[in-house]
Amino acid sequence: MIIMKKKEFIQGIALDRIYVLFKLAKKDKKRSKKYVGLALKIGKRNRVRIPQELKKSFCKNCHSYLDSKNSKKRIQKTMLKVMCLECNTVKKIGLKQKRKKM
Repeated sequence: MIIMKKKEFIQGIALDRIYVLFKLAKKDKKRSKKYVGLALKIGKRNRVRIPQELKKSFCKNCHSYLDSKNSKKRIQKTMLKVMCLECNTVKKIGLKQKRKKM
């Protein structure tokens, strides 16, 4: 039997709730800001980092969920620029490049 500390147990529950809230934000566009805000609060309160795949899916300025309807995406050579249409902030996401073999 694996014995977990109380802190690790609570952090696991918090991470599960964060994932659920992001799924709800993806489904319900009207309440997406509220769900993302709650997920960020849960992460801060329980000292849980938001996973990298979820960090890319919301605007850090206004906490709106970024999907195809409320964001513009533009691909450049080394980065992807995502613009939030609600607050007009630009998020830059680096792209991995293939290395050339010598």
